[in-house]
Amino acid sequence: MADFYDALEGAEQASREAALFAELKVSLARALQEQTFWAKHFAEVDVSIVTNRAKLSELPILRKSALPSLQQAAPPFGGLNASSLGDLARLFISPGPIFDPEGHGRDWWGSARALYAAGVRKGDVVLNTFSYHLTPAGAMFESGAHALGCAVIPAGPGNTADQLMAIAQYRPNTYVGTPDFLKILLDKARETGRDTSFLRRALVSGAALPTSLREELEERGITVRQCYGTADLGIIAYEGDSPGMVINEGILLEIVRPGTCESIPHGEVGEIVITRANRDYPLFRFATGDLSCIIDEPSPDGRTNLRIKGWLGRADQTTKIKGMFVRPEQIDLISKRISAPGRLRLIVTRANEQDSMTLMVEQTHADNTDSIANALFDATKLRGKVQIVPPGTLPNDGKVISDERKYE
Repeated sequence: MADFYDALEGAEQASREAALFAELKVSLARALQEQTFWAKHFAEVDVSIVTNRAKLSELPILRKSALPSLQQAAPPFGGLNASSLGDLARLFISPGPIFDPEGHGRDWWGSARALYAAGVRKGDVVLNTFSYHLTPAGAMFESGAHALGCAVIPAGPGNTADQLMAIAQYRPNTYVGTPDFLKILLDKARETGRDTSFLRRALVSGAALPTSLREELEERGITVRQCYGTADLGIIAYEGDSPGMVINEGILLEIVRPGTCESIPHGEVGEIVITRANRDYPLFRFATGDLSCIIDEPSPDGRTNLRIKGWLGRADQTTKIKGMFVRPEQIDLISKRISAPGRLRLIVTRANEQDSMTLMVEQTHADNTDSIANALFDATKLRGKVQIVPPGTLPNDGKVISDERKYE
């Protein structure tokens, strides 16, 4: 048997399902009694019959794209929180904006299992380059590392010179962050003659991991594993020792036809829908907007939970760039701010294993590119180029974000 985080990873799927639905029954009953949103959302259905996946699929879906309007109408969380505001541990803002809670308790986000599968053990030193500022990723992985008994360098993103200083002083053996930033650190260390040979493993997320980049990192002596999660749900799935990603314990994952509530067969690509009976912030049939498919065969490494192929794109135009979601609504805000008379389109590309973006703006003059670039940063928290094009240049197809990145 493989080295698992706990016995749950090797449990029979039938017993796992029984435990998940028993927990779900309690969580649904509490939600209907104590949370006005869920009482209204499920007013037309009998949630007491939800004892298996077939019945679960009869519940209406809540789409992530609905959260901003729900939260604006009923601050701070749209009535979805089960724990009161003052009883929570941390309060975050994610791009959208979407407001996310974190409750108290060991490994609240469920990242310890993913870290363990990546080879992280008690006594390791973890360089955590995910953001600690308002967004939850930094805290998400730090809590899992602490649950395993690791020391954490709370580095956050950027500040390459300081990162290399911390690496030289503390000699971490584990990197956590986006795959792109790991390459940046290694390249800069090579340029400056700094030793990074003690970095032996990485758990990456927040951006795509092309085969070419994984191979390059592993050629440098780093074993790379990836995981998939969201700020609303924590870690949803993670890589073990077999292809694909194992669904995290405590998660009920469905794949539905994009734009519908209809579950589709294993192997077909569709939208990821998650049910998580969390005590502080339960979410039922929560449509993430991400695409994947279920791998319909047992995992060779002995883990018995279902697996997905990983993140396969977005079901809508929302796009993840350098670990941050960019949504059509944000491009609309830019248009209003700069009083653009024509269309805008954000073009996302990738070169030298780095994401980049260019905002195409239809207008007759080109003397305000700096102010447009500033508006782009204010809206997305990402730097990008601005290109002015004549009115009528961009297609009349409703698309405002065009992801043109190519992966192997």
